[in-house]
Amino acid sequence: MAGGGGRPIRALNVAEKPSVAKAAAGILSGGGLRVRDGRSRYNKIFEFNYTVDNQPFQMSFTSVTGHLMELDFDDRYRKWHSCDPADLYHAPVKKYVPQDKLDIEKTLEEEARRCQWLILWLDCDPEGENIAFEVAEVCTRANRNLNILRARFSALTDSEIKGAIRTVVRCLRRPDKLLADAIDVRQEIDLRIGASFTRFQTMFLRDAFVLDFTTEETNVVLSYGPCQFPTLGFVVERFWEIQSHEPEEFWTINCTHNSEEGTATFNWMRGHLFDYTCATIIYEMCIQESIATVTNVRQQEKFKYPPHPLSTIELEKRASRYFRMSSAQAMKVAEDLYQAGFISYPRTETDCFAVDTDLHTIVQEQQGHPVWGSYAQQLLDPGAGLWRNPSNGGHNDKAHPPIHPTKFSAGESRWSQDHHHVYELVVRHFLACVSQPARGAETTVEIDIAGEQFSASGRVIIAKNYLDVYRFESWGGLVIPTYQFGQQFTPTSLTLDSGVTRPPPLLSEADLLSRMEEEGIGTDATMHDHIKKLLDRFYATKDSSMRLSPTKLGEALVMGYDDMGTIYELWKPQLRAKMENDMKAVKGGTKSKAEVVETWLQEMKACFADARLNKGKLFEAMAVFFDRSNRPNRNEQHSVGDIVRKCGLCQESDMSLRKKPDGNFMVGCLGYPQCRNVVWLPGSISEATVTTNICSTCSPGPVHMIQFKFRRLEIPPDFNVDYLGCIGGCDDTLRQLVEICGTGSRSNSNVPGRGQRPTSSSTTQQSDFRNQAARQTWQSSGSSQSTRGHNARTHEAAAQGESTTPCTSCGAPCNLRTANTAANRGRKFYSCQAQGCNFFVWEDSMNGGGTAPRGSISRSASNTSRRGGRGGRGDRSGGRGHDVTFMSATGEPISGRCFVCGDPSHFANACPNRGSR
Repeated sequence: MAGGGGRPIRALNVAEKPSVAKAAAGILSGGGLRVRDGRSRYNKIFEFNYTVDNQPFQMSFTSVTGHLMELDFDDRYRKWHSCDPADLYHAPVKKYVPQDKLDIEKTLEEEARRCQWLILWLDCDPEGENIAFEVAEVCTRANRNLNILRARFSALTDSEIKGAIRTVVRCLRRPDKLLADAIDVRQEIDLRIGASFTRFQTMFLRDAFVLDFTTEETNVVLSYGPCQFPTLGFVVERFWEIQSHEPEEFWTINCTHNSEEGTATFNWMRGHLFDYTCATIIYEMCIQESIATVTNVRQQEKFKYPPHPLSTIELEKRASRYFRMSSAQAMKVAEDLYQAGFISYPRTETDCFAVDTDLHTIVQEQQGHPVWGSYAQQLLDPGAGLWRNPSNGGHNDKAHPPIHPTKFSAGESRWSQDHHHVYELVVRHFLACVSQPARGAETTVEIDIAGEQFSASGRVIIAKNYLDVYRFESWGGLVIPTYQFGQQFTPTSLTLDSGVTRPPPLLSEADLLSRMEEEGIGTDATMHDHIKKLLDRFYATKDSSMRLSPTKLGEALVMGYDDMGTIYELWKPQLRAKMENDMKAVKGGTKSKAEVVETWLQEMKACFADARLNKGKLFEAMAVFFDRSNRPNRNEQHSVGDIVRKCGLCQESDMSLRKKPDGNFMVGCLGYPQCRNVVWLPGSISEATVTTNICSTCSPGPVHMIQFKFRRLEIPPDFNVDYLGCIGGCDDTLRQLVEICGTGSRSNSNVPGRGQRPTSSSTTQQSDFRNQAARQTWQSSGSSQSTRGHNARTHEAAAQGESTTPCTSCGAPCNLRTANTAANRGRKFYSCQAQGCNFFVWEDSMNGGGTAPRGSISRSASNTSRRGGRGGRGDRSGGRGHDVTFMSATGEPISGRCFVCGDPSHFANACPNRGSR
């Protein structure tokens, strides 16, 4: 900056938490604070004057509470049933200040308007860097001329805080955009992947099964997270390994020798054999030549080295092992201790101290402790020879030092037992890592019995060193008798013992953290959250020994994705590990934010499509563990099936195949209720599945064809039960079946929403099938079959007791059938299926002799239309097919008129007079 001594600079300082703002302001002000309220009562404003290098500052110090902004979808996509989950991979997202933080936003804007500098005191990790840019965005909206600077610190101590402000003033350090971009990438990818899979899983499975693990099963969310599921995969994989283990018996030879100096146990150097016969033969050889000869005696100095300096993951693992404390709880307690100034920043990957770190001063502060104070004094005594510079663990995140104590405490009255434990662990760990290793003398004796080699080891501890303070580890000593090379003796016992192989244990929380670290799942700041989510979501349980096992739900979900057998292996770590590597590349500047987001969203959208295509495997896996539910699926009226095509009306959402609660199928726009475009399907469908086949006729495409299965008794006999059809408007068979069978409950489907007026475009696709079905008389798709085949079916029907009547045209028997149209639903009729015959008659008209061939009825109706008679569409010009009256397969005239106003040029759902009557 420019030379000091000028006018005071007004600086707004923003910390990540209120407690950090209070502590840092207290250190810089020396206690001379003025405190006033901001818009948020939890985020006070601390004011004081401060001088750096003769430059006076008027400081205002306030805070946020974690992230100031949230990333979410536009309102159009937020509701679960607002769109196809696949749309979430390209739906617009926005970063905004949520309602509960608007007061903080207002405080920042008001303070920023009066300041020249903005100094960001957010936590010094990628997450903190991202928050720094959120704060900067809000403040610069109020004051575009702010000089934005970044303070970096690792502990709330005088030296750290004052050193940070000096560096800010002298170096004008800026926030790191690359670190913030890496978090933006993670947030967007995780939001899109998590939301799409969570909606898909929950709506597909929740109401289909009795989830007996909770009393609130109707509110269960079957969540998916790109880190959460690989973490669950580790737990399930170990569980399966245990379940599939088959114990196998083995045999080993054990030898002991007692002397005046004690007992030595010699282990067979072969280990064990699984072949009983071979083991027995070798054992009998040893019995026959049972004299043991000492072949080797080795004596060497052994060292047990202290641990590396403490990183976040090691803190979590050791707290779990030593105190049976969950990793989430360990991090919560460590955060409390950090904010109170007792330990350094607890989120760090670094496990080596910088060469200029004043380690002796840290030790000096612990000399007064009643338990380990005497050990700290020995460390500082050069004559004791206990000091040793800490080892280098090989990890350095370049942001924070390893976790270490920053303030002495013999125990605070307000601390819980967990606070005492974590503080003790941090202090003892630090003292251990600057101590000499434990030293011992180890003796190994090898003997030969009948050509078989055995060995025994003993250890004498010479100096415990760091083990004196690090009570969590031990190094047992075992004294064995003295042996000389070439010495011979007769074993006291020589036995052939059997055993069985055992499976590995369940993963402990510490084991799981190690696996996550090895495979690159999560970060040091998030791993504990992923484990906690497994427990919160009922995917896993943890026993009193801190070992994890999957629940039925967790195992079922992993089994379902495993059975899919896709190349993506969603429950394995490889996919997420690649994402994490790309995020590191963004931090390093070798890849751009946009490039990584685009690449992974394309990859995961394909992955999602693949999973949904194989969703039956997920259903089957759930059925292995849970009973089917009888309750109606709350999501069925909105349930998202497979995508058929892009909506031609709103041009935004997709049209998906859906099954309504009444069992009828439809293809509807996922933009409902904003878009009400719908295609109603025949009411005789029992099953329908979208295929990968694309219609070559319909456009704009692609339009996926649907595999239908019809109920045999509800369709004409010459139609196939299984049919591959298209809903794009080109399929004559579907149009005929809509006319014959109806579409089930369709009467209310086209009623506009409250406050909306229908337009002609909004009903184009809805009425497509009904319009086109009315343009022609139904003809059997199987009319090419022989009369012999038809007669055979007729005789078979007659044999089964079905009513028939002879055709007055050709003499063939006609089956009794039931109409399913709106006007004649349930009415019985006879019709002839013989090729070229158009005979049709209503059953209730036969007593009056009223029989009429279909052809004659159609012709007479058509002639009437041409003459301008009633019932035809020719009553008004401009109507589609205005000079023809059509007949359905049931003989019912189809006028095509609007039943609201009588106009044949449109249907009632598009009537401009609908709302006025």
